[in-house]
Amino acid sequence: MATKNMIHLISLIATAGGPEAENIAVEVAHRMGVNGPKLGSQILLFLVVAFVLNKYAFGPIQAILAERQKRIEEGLDNAEKIKRELAETDRLKKEILTKANEQAEKMIEEAKKSASAMSEKRILEAVAQAEALIKKAQEATEIERGRMMMELKAEVGRLVVETTAKVVGKVLTSDDQKRLREEAIKQMAA
Repeated sequence: MATKNMIHLISLIATAGGPEAENIAVEVAHRMGVNGPKLGSQILLFLVVAFVLNKYAFGPIQAILAERQKRIEEGLDNAEKIKRELAETDRLKKEILTKANEQAEKMIEEAKKSASAMSEKRILEAVAQAEALIKKAQEATEIERGRMMMELKAEVGRLVVETTAKVVGKVLTSDDQKRLREEAIKQMAA
């Protein structure tokens, strides 16, 4: 029955014009329990709460999340850079070894060619010199690789500590920093 009355009132509003239509609309709103001042104050209160939440809650939280995302991306970029540098170091090591081996082989060949003209003692000395040169080149390469690995481990440890401190959002103690560095170095060695 109420639905029939509502449909009748709505049809009257649609067909009527002028002040009668306004009176009918007010009557319909009143029957439906709509109170203009209360509705207006509720809308205003909602807008104020939404503004305050957006400015002081959602906005700062979104800024913090964006900053953390940026830091994580920087950490991943740094890790990728370190991987590229390590690959470059390995490439240089192989290149140095190849050059040293080529030089040693040339010296050995030269020693063999001149062996007919040289005495047995000189041949042995030339071979020993070539082997010493190879050994020195390998030692120099290993020392350089060790130095670069130490630098890399220190940098990775520093980056892990720095990234962890930024992601966690607190200052890490020296024990925490030491533990994180050691774990990062163990993982790199594996």
